[in-house]
Amino acid sequence: MDRIIEMDHFVSVEDLTNEQIMLLLQRASAFKTGKVWKSPKHQIFAANMFFENSTRTHNSFHIAQRKLGLEVLEFGTATSSLQKGETLYDTVLTLCALGVDVVVIRSTIERYWEDLIQSSNVHCHVVNGGDGSGEHPSQCLLDLMTIQEEFGKFSGLKVAIIGDLVHSRVARSNMQMLTRFGAEIFFSGPKEWHDKEFDKYGKYLSLDELIPKVDVLMMLRVQHERHDGELNFSKEKYHRLYGLTENRASWLQDHAIIMHPAPVNRDVEIADSLVESPKSRIVEQMRNGVYARMAILEAVLT
Repeated sequence: MDRIIEMDHFVSVEDLTNEQIMLLLQRASAFKTGKVWKSPKHQIFAANMFFENSTRTHNSFHIAQRKLGLEVLEFGTATSSLQKGETLYDTVLTLCALGVDVVVIRSTIERYWEDLIQSSNVHCHVVNGGDGSGEHPSQCLLDLMTIQEEFGKFSGLKVAIIGDLVHSRVARSNMQMLTRFGAEIFFSGPKEWHDKEFDKYGKYLSLDELIPKVDVLMMLRVQHERHDGELNFSKEKYHRLYGLTENRASWLQDHAIIMHPAPVNRDVEIADSLVESPKSRIVEQMRNGVYARMAILEAVLT
């Protein structure tokens, strides 16, 4: 019999046990191989509320919802009562009262979801599509899925996370979970974008020192929108000093893979020619995002 975990909300991977994460990964893999979900009721409504621009997360949640047979309400933040001063809490309260079963939210505010999941009046399920520079739990799940497909394990793997660390919710979620599952984590990139909070998860090394050592090279996007326009690097300089150039990629071990949560700044954090190269798993990450998010939605709606 299929084992399906049940949870009220999906807001932080830190809240999940190892068993819950592994079951989510199993369900994601099952969906990828054609598993069909049987809805517990006739109609289920989902609303996607994205307060930051998004292509992959927003659309993969939408496709995941449609694959599961949900009715999808595309919530327009620019045309909602939020523009009249309504709070996020009151907006979600309203949608739940109207019959929405699950809301997927991306917000610029870290831990925006705390008031929602603690309220006795918000009866719908909350799924975190990313909160500020906090966490990106669904991205973490799809990244784990991609690594597991490649290596069949996490323990003993050497994983380097490179780039705009201090602004990356992807880095935070991934370093927490990969460390928990026994991977050895390394960091690199501009030292001013490295924070002491990362020290308990792994060492900071130069990129050139790291590349020949690792099994997984996880590049991060330079998040221009979180730097207030103040960057000390031109695109060319960043690529030369901290980017995965063709020359650096040639130092990777034969079995090593390249990952990136996207969107990709081509020829900044990674050379254009490497984005779709044989070692790259960037497209597979995007593909796996649909199935990982199907597993998440199934868990909160079961």
